Amino acid sequence: MLTRGLSWLAAALVGAVYGVAATIAHSFVLGWFPLGLIVGAIACAALLIALRSLTGDRWAVLAAGIGMMALIFVISQRGPGGSVIVPDTLLGNIWMYAAAGIVVLVVAWPDLSHLRNISAKPAATRSPQVGPDVD
Repeated sequence: MLTRGLSWLAAALVGAVYGVAATIAHSFVLGWFPLGLIVGAIACAALLIALRSLTGDRWAVLAAGIGMMALIFVISQRGPGGSVIVPDTLLGNIWMYAAAGIVVLVVAWPDLSHLRNISAKPAATRSPQVGPDVD
């Protein structure tokens, strides 16, 4: 249990780092193209998908997502000097909702690992195919 708790803590810290980096980069725009927003969203999604794929643990992904969203929330507040990293603009709002949506989507995605076991059965044990022979 201690190992699992430490892995969740590590996932939360890594999620927090990704959340901060993507939040700082989200406002980078190349002409009209929101490059920072797209790269940040891809990076956060890649982290969460990798955690889900490698660990098979929704809770580790949820911990990373909570760390990500918590730090996004914290650095989105007005700082002591009055500065704001995520201004109340369309791009800032899209980033907040996109990050939350990515976390929810990856955590809620169904576990499809049992389908691999079904498709890995030898052909002799599968039920015969019913249908016309096509030559």
